[in-house]
Amino acid sequence: MNGHASIVIVGAGPRGTGYLERLAANLPELYGDRPVDIHVVDPHPPGPGRIWRTAQSPLLWMNSRAEDVTMFTDETVDMAGPVRPGPTVAEWSGIEGRTFPTRPQQGAYLRWVYERARAALPATARLHEHRTTALRIAGPREGRQRVWLEGGAAPLLADLVVLTVGHLDAEPDPEQRALTRFAARHGLLHLPPDFTADSDLAALPAGEPVLVRGFGLAFVDLMVLLTEGRGGRYEGEGDALVYVPSGREPRLHVGSRRGVPYQTKIGYSLDGEPPPLPRFFGAAQTDALLRRTGPVDFRRDVWPLIDKELGWAHYHRLFAAHPERTALAWDDFERAYETAPPSGAELAAVVAAAVPDPADRLDLDALDHPLDGIRFSSTEALQHGLRDYIGDNLTRRHDPAHSADAAVFAGLLSVYGQLLRLGKRVDPGPWWHGFFSYLASGPPGPRMRQLLALSRAGVVRFLGPGLTVETDEERGLFRAASAAVPGEWTEARALVEARIPDPTLELTGSPLLRALHEDGARATAAGLLVVDPADGRVLERDGRPHPRRFALGPHTTARTGSAFTRPRTGGAAFAQNDAAARAALTLLRDGACPLPAPLSA
Repeated sequence: MNGHASIVIVGAGPRGTGYLERLAANLPELYGDRPVDIHVVDPHPPGPGRIWRTAQSPLLWMNSRAEDVTMFTDETVDMAGPVRPGPTVAEWSGIEGRTFPTRPQQGAYLRWVYERARAALPATARLHEHRTTALRIAGPREGRQRVWLEGGAAPLLADLVVLTVGHLDAEPDPEQRALTRFAARHGLLHLPPDFTADSDLAALPAGEPVLVRGFGLAFVDLMVLLTEGRGGRYEGEGDALVYVPSGREPRLHVGSRRGVPYQTKIGYSLDGEPPPLPRFFGAAQTDALLRRTGPVDFRRDVWPLIDKELGWAHYHRLFAAHPERTALAWDDFERAYETAPPSGAELAAVVAAAVPDPADRLDLDALDHPLDGIRFSSTEALQHGLRDYIGDNLTRRHDPAHSADAAVFAGLLSVYGQLLRLGKRVDPGPWWHGFFSYLASGPPGPRMRQLLALSRAGVVRFLGPGLTVETDEERGLFRAASAAVPGEWTEARALVEARIPDPTLELTGSPLLRALHEDGARATAAGLLVVDPADGRVLERDGRPHPRRFALGPHTTARTGSAFTRPRTGGAAFAQNDAAARAALTLLRDGACPLPAPLSA
């Protein structure tokens, strides 16, 4: 082993690539011309990683427009490191900006970003790629770490280890294990939560009913791969779009807690004055929460502030862009809204007096439970009702007359930035991340038009909200029912869980993260790795940040709200990457991680 400092980055997908870019940008200032070895460990291609690898179906799309995705910093990012601008996916590839790139196209962009970051490293930094899996980290707090790799090679020695492992497989929970055992007993098929592109969908037989639990983005991928992916095609366009089956499709019966797809991606830009954010959930409010001596509860202490903040974004836009639909002067409404307590009757009365049409008011609870209390006379009536709902949502999300929806999206991004500041003090739990995705990360409009065409063709059938899945031991079948059509059951010999695995340390498929937790890393009740929000250092169970271990990404308490960053939106993930890179380089420079002496010959 030479006398160089050594950094090991575990995970070479988008997050690892973004961290490498920040290392390259900050090395000259913080570490000068001293030599450093940088090891990148990932069994998948560096840059795209597993999820965005180029070797997957081009039928699968990104969930963002080409003009809305960048891997590069700009002056809106709140960071200490240098800005290194670069192109969006649209600018780099030549794809029309408002189209949705395919996953392989995005993977090619990420590979290029990785190569550019590697080329930007100074000559004294040597990059080593290891196309394998990291299994375990060990080492004293004040000494070098050892990173064991699959395959039995000698462990990598590291002064610092940075985990940027992204989304991972997970072990099934007790319910999923029971469903798999039931399927094995009766010769059925059960596909547990997984990345849809990696699931064995070939096992789903043509023409047979399949129960699908989950109506988010994983379902959209499933829908695509089992229709167009099996030779079906679309004819016509817009509301006249028609699906022409190949005859190889299964019949998908889909339901979920809400019973509806995620909100359709907004199809216009927010012009004019953006809502001035943050206002009611900003630095002052998060500072006050951080100063509390007692526990901070998300629902009690944080959610009311979020509710008021998103309402502020909504009504600011409504008054500015659509004043004819309001009944008060803006200044009067602003004063009344500001003084009313969050999430109470007084605030609701202020809004009702100022906004006559209930359809123009923001009701987050109604958005989260769009079909609560609605009953349909039959499953056929449910199909018509859901098609009407999806069609109305598709129309609304492409109509600038409802531009307050786009302002709420901007508010959601602002809220996520404040939640990152709160870090370990509050655990939003899985509901918040699901709600955020439901409002802000829905499918593109063309996918919803395809869903409507598939429904009209009978390839997709809606099960409704409050989905219940049961097993029938006597008949050897899966059964599903919805609160929307009481007493109606749908039976099938196959069940697909259309969602990705939850990122918990207890159930993670990563032996590395499991071992880290067993070695003393702190976790939340939801099973996320607790990190210092300031620089991403892993916190131990006694609350101390580990001086040599960092973690960034969805398996941590500092997870950001979306996979990629829009240009000129502050880029919380960029700020995290920069802070973690600068902290690591400072630790090396200042001797907190003393360099090893070279081995004698």
